[in-house]
Amino acid sequence: MAKTSERSQRGGHAGASIEDVAKAAGVSTATVSRAVRGLPRVSPATREKILRVAGELGYVASSSASGLATGRTRTIGVLAPYVDRWFFFKAIEGVDRELHARGYNLSLFNLGGQRGARERLFSKTMVYKQIDALLVLCMSLTSEEIADLQRIDIPLVIVGGPVEDCPSIGIDDYAASVEATMHLLNLGHREIALLHGQDDSDLNFTVPRLRVDGFTDAMTSAGFSMPPEWDIFGNFTVGSGQQAFDELWDKPGPKPTALFCASDEMAMGAMLQARRRGVRVPEELSIIGIDNHEFAEAMGLTTVAQDPVEQGQLGTRMLLDELGGAAGAVRSMKAPHRLIIRETTAPPRAAPPAAAHRAGQNQAPSKNQAPSKNQEPSKNQPASKNQTTRKPAPTA
Repeated sequence: MAKTSERSQRGGHAGASIEDVAKAAGVSTATVSRAVRGLPRVSPATREKILRVAGELGYVASSSASGLATGRTRTIGVLAPYVDRWFFFKAIEGVDRELHARGYNLSLFNLGGQRGARERLFSKTMVYKQIDALLVLCMSLTSEEIADLQRIDIPLVIVGGPVEDCPSIGIDDYAASVEATMHLLNLGHREIALLHGQDDSDLNFTVPRLRVDGFTDAMTSAGFSMPPEWDIFGNFTVGSGQQAFDELWDKPGPKPTALFCASDEMAMGAMLQARRRGVRVPEELSIIGIDNHEFAEAMGLTTVAQDPVEQGQLGTRMLLDELGGAAGAVRSMKAPHRLIIRETTAPPRAAPPAAAHRAGQNQAPSKNQAPSKNQEPSKNQPASKNQTTRKPAPTA
């Protein structure tokens, strides 16, 4: 009975599984999956033979008999570790826009930060199909999970960060972090604290590590280091930014003149808590983030901007083009990012002129060579297209 139930879940009648169709047609199960679901890389003659054999055996590849005729569910799956955090719900918005325009449906698999939910998803839901392609938001996949997805042979793309052995779309998080750090250094800051995220849900994020690496390498390249007690953890939320600020400011000893935050949500939390405690931003503490959250402009937050809506749309477009027969449409691509200077960063009050001059000479590190383009423009030099000029701070 267990075997019969499994076959029913996989789409066939109790007496016909995908293996039965593959054996009768003399092809692999992957080829059967591609053929009955209308995916590319199957010749017309082979597809016709597989559909004929499947019909004779009574095998139905989808939850409805009509699915065999169309070969498609016209549904794209989105796998998200969270849906209540800014990047994820904005990327989902981009996916939905593109799917709606192309007449497709969205099936959302929300893990909610829970490892158990992830395991159930891959063992019961996704392996037994119901989707034509999968878009994964900012999380790594294990080798077993990738094998599960390859077994049903659907197009796959990652949005929001690099994942080994998978095509991905996202900004260069390392370079974005370097650019944010160099902005602070070029203003004359030397005492810079770090507020970064950590993977507290076992979902294998790579973005937090890349942003920490960018900050650390930029500081080292400029000849500066950070006291270990200024290395503060958060979880990419406003609340964690508030808690982190209290932790940082309650420590004995000197205070930093600037705070690099690995996300805007943490930066906004730090800003709110600084105000509550009477710490003036940017007069006493400059704060910079990454993302350009929709509230960042209203709060005057200096940040390195990215567009998750656009990334979600691009990833979805690639998947749909691949389903339409455009071989190689799904590929890795870097999304743009840019520094936006607002009111939360300024030179430190006691910055010596010589130090400020040296800051203008520092170059941002890269994985291979230090690119000079990440420097802030001087008064006599126009800003590059990836930078904006400072807006005047509002008067009290």
